[in-house]
Amino acid sequence: MNARLARPASAPTPKAGIVHLGLGAFFRAHGAIYIAEAMAKSGGEWGIIGVSLKSPGQRDKLVPQGCAYTAVELGPEGKSAQIIDVVQQVLVAPEEPSAVLAALASAQIVTLTVTEKGYCHSPATGALNFEHPDIIADLADPARPASAIGFITRALAARRGSGGKAFTVLSCDNIPENGKLLRGLVLELAAQIDPGLADWISAEGAFPSSMVDRIVPATTAEDIITTTALTGFRDEAPVMHEPFRQWVVEDTFVGGLRPDLGAVGVELVSDVTPYEHMKLRCLNGTHSSLAYIGYLAGAETISEAVSRPALAAYAKHLWQNEIIPVLSPPPGADLGQYADALFARYANTGIQHRTWQIAMDGSQKLPQRLLGTISENLAAGRVPSGLILAVAGWIQYTSGHGLDSAAIDVRDPLAERLAACWAESASGTVASYLALRQVFSPALAGNAVFVAALVEALETLQARGAEASAAEVAAIG
Repeated sequence: MNARLARPASAPTPKAGIVHLGLGAFFRAHGAIYIAEAMAKSGGEWGIIGVSLKSPGQRDKLVPQGCAYTAVELGPEGKSAQIIDVVQQVLVAPEEPSAVLAALASAQIVTLTVTEKGYCHSPATGALNFEHPDIIADLADPARPASAIGFITRALAARRGSGGKAFTVLSCDNIPENGKLLRGLVLELAAQIDPGLADWISAEGAFPSSMVDRIVPATTAEDIITTTALTGFRDEAPVMHEPFRQWVVEDTFVGGLRPDLGAVGVELVSDVTPYEHMKLRCLNGTHSSLAYIGYLAGAETISEAVSRPALAAYAKHLWQNEIIPVLSPPPGADLGQYADALFARYANTGIQHRTWQIAMDGSQKLPQRLLGTISENLAAGRVPSGLILAVAGWIQYTSGHGLDSAAIDVRDPLAERLAACWAESASGTVASYLALRQVFSPALAGNAVFVAALVEALETLQARGAEASAAEVAAIG
């Protein structure tokens, strides 16, 4: 029997200068590796304390291994592994809220990957949802926050109370202008607690935006077996990732304090917005589109989806005719070449990125991944039929039943409400979905061209099937 992975005896134990909220697979396969490399190259005390906001699962897997884990690169030609030992400790917020607050209040940088739903906001408006149960809990008991927003705000309050400086809060989630959004949500909550605290955070805090990119599929039991065979050690918490990676960060940190990220390939810029738009719309937009249409067509993974000629043509149509025409590229970027590189990444059969996984939490993802691009096309006088088909695919998917009537395990904060939107007719179903202000803005929901096109797309999807509908869209393009 293989021995369990342990922290290398020679591994340094730097002081923890970073606290990360939401220590899932993505950050461990992306940001944590960059930070470990930056310390190896340039030094600094940037060890990471990870925080699980909901469950102890991650802690229970990592702590017996000394918080070390294996990162496995899944390239087209094979696999390679490295041990990452930058995480120093893992805390579980519901069990140790005081320890989490103390760690946050002592940090130089707080990073987070809590997914869109973890921001407890309305994706359509960007405003904090004060009816969210976690935000209600944040306000009810200062010693036991429930959300990432609550923990950050209470820790900043403690920092202010001790006479210290604010810490930098760096979002690593796939949300447009994530730093700006996070700053606004923290200020909204802080103003409810103490208007003076909100003023102090506004003046002293830093919330740089960032754009992150690396395909990281969910770790499976088979991946643990694969990692053991590759390394000779059993690792209960490996992460699997593609070779490609990118991290673009606005270089605005409190006191300029940060790891030497530029030395290991992080792009430090003054404005991350064009990079965000390029990635969220070109990658995440087509990822979500292929997730819904691919899943309904029976494709289990993205690589399987793009191996089908109709779905490959559909993805290329989205880039060429609906996404790139409304994008302004970052300096030096060629959007056509970027799309070609994305397609090659999607086709990597070493990455088994499940369409079902990408389809999760669509109510939180659609506004920034699809709906903004749809709105801009409509404003330019174009009907983006491919993206509208993806929205129709999401509607069908969240009904809880596929086109063959097979049950779908829908994972979404609004799952019950979405299922209740289903009506006898496509027009009735669309009307119920468009009434969801958490997802659709009044302007888009009231656009007659969009409404008619969405009804038609849903009817076509149900009559002809997912793959044929995608082929028809691509042929039009």
